[in-house]
Amino acid sequence: MLLKIHPDNPSERKIQQVVDCLKDGGIIIYPTDTIYGIGCDIFNSKAVERICQIKGIDSKKANLSFVCHDLSHLSDFAAQFDKATYKVMAKHLPGAFTFILKANNTVPKLFKSKKKTVGIRVPDHNVPRSIVQLLGNPILTTSLKHNDEILEYATDPEFIYEEYHKLVDIVIDSGFGDNQPSTVVDCTSGEMEILRQGKGEL
Repeated sequence: MLLKIHPDNPSERKIQQVVDCLKDGGIIIYPTDTIYGIGCDIFNSKAVERICQIKGIDSKKANLSFVCHDLSHLSDFAAQFDKATYKVMAKHLPGAFTFILKANNTVPKLFKSKKKTVGIRVPDHNVPRSIVQLLGNPILTTSLKHNDEILEYATDPEFIYEEYHKLVDIVIDSGFGDNQPSTVVDCTSGEMEILRQGKGEL
């Protein structure tokens, strides 16, 4: 279904509808402060597999990120890291960044893999943050892109719906998205390394 949700003042009823869908193992396409993303509940392994099938990627090797409401979930998934890294993240989030951190033991169990890193995203957009807050845990996310190229229809929710409505359960329409992805910052070595320069300026 195509579900219109106001980007600034999301309807609680509609956010609840999305959360119920996620809890039932559904897959959603939703807006962020960059491009539209595709996501599911991180604790639903079948939904994670569905996303990997849609994207044509191996779940054990996929670089998937978690969308969080704020930084309070970090210790649930990331191994301990230094205060300097936390300060940089706190300064830039919510924002157009994905920070790559060393994963703790929870993440490999979720993905049934030997995954050693986790991407953390806190978008500066009320819709995904409202969804995650009501859900009570992060959602797994990946961008609507192909071979790292942003697709033409990745900014227009109606085109996205036409392309994906048979593959996902809900496409959220919060207006046109951006055509620039998040900036990916690797924090695993103690030094910050920009792996992909996107919309966010570090």
